[in-house]
Amino acid sequence: MEERKVVREGTNSAEPPRDRPVRVYADGIYDLFHFGHARALEQAKKLFPNTYLLVGCNNDEDTHKYKGKTVMTDKERYESLRHCRWVDEVIPDAPWVVTQDFLDKHQIDYVAHDSLPYADATGSGKDVYEFVKSIGKFKETKRTDGISTSDLIMRIVKDYNQYVTRNLDRGYTRKELGVSYVKEKRLRMNMGLKKLREKVKKHQEKIQIVAKTASVRRNEWVENADRLVAGFLEMFEERCHKMGTAIKDRIQERLRGQHLIGFIYDKEDDDDYYYDDDSVESEDEDL
Repeated sequence: MEERKVVREGTNSAEPPRDRPVRVYADGIYDLFHFGHARALEQAKKLFPNTYLLVGCNNDEDTHKYKGKTVMTDKERYESLRHCRWVDEVIPDAPWVVTQDFLDKHQIDYVAHDSLPYADATGSGKDVYEFVKSIGKFKETKRTDGISTSDLIMRIVKDYNQYVTRNLDRGYTRKELGVSYVKEKRLRMNMGLKKLREKVKKHQEKIQIVAKTASVRRNEWVENADRLVAGFLEMFEERCHKMGTAIKDRIQERLRGQHLIGFIYDKEDDDDYYYDDDSVESEDEDL
C-alpha cells in the first residue's frame, strides 16, 4: 500500500514553535496494535521536521464504557505502543476527550488523528476533537485501507472453529477456550477426520506421481525400442568379432609353436643318423 502523509489543517491553524521540537499528540485505544496504527503514528511523527510525538492510550475502564470490550488489556496496549519506533512518549490513562487543561499539562502543540467524527463521553454525539479543531490545533492523518482492529476481530470470528481446534491441538483445555463438552468432542472428531483426509490425499498424490512416472518411462521405452535393440546388436556384434579374433590369434599361435617343435625334433634325428655312419666306418677300419 502506498504511504500517505498527513496534511490537512484547519483554517485557523496555530503556528508551530520554532525554538524547540513541535509536540504532537495522538490518542486512541490501539487494541491488537497493527501496521495501520503504526502508519498513522508515522504520519503524526512526520508532520514537522522536528517532532516530539506523545501517544495517549485509553484505559480499560473508559474503553469498555464508551466503546466496548477489548482483546488486549490496557497494560498490554501501553507496552505495544512503547515498542513502536515513531513514539517518543506514551501517556497511559489518556482522557476520552482532550481538554485545554490536558494540552497545557503536556505542552501539546497539535493533536493528530483521522478526520472521522468520534462521539464524546456525554453521549450527545459530539465529536471528541471538536475543541482542538476549533482552536486550530488539529492535524489530520489518513487511515490505512483494508486493516483495522475490527477487521482482525471479524477474521477471527469468521474462522472461530478453526482457531478453537488449533488451540485444542496445542494443549488448551475446553474451559480455557470457553467451549462446551459436546462442542469440544465434535471439534476433535472433525480435526481427526481432517487429518485422515489429508493423509489419504497425500497417498493419492504419491500414487499419481508413481503412475505418471511409470507411464513416462513406458513411453520412452516404446519410442526408443528400435534404437536400444540396434545398439545392443551392434555392441554384441563388436564383441563377437573381438572374441573371434582373439580365438583365431590363439589358435595360430599354438600352431606356430607346434610347427617349431616338430622342426627341432626332425633336426635331432638327422644328427643321430650322421653320427651312426661315422661310427660304422671307424669300426670297419679297426677290423
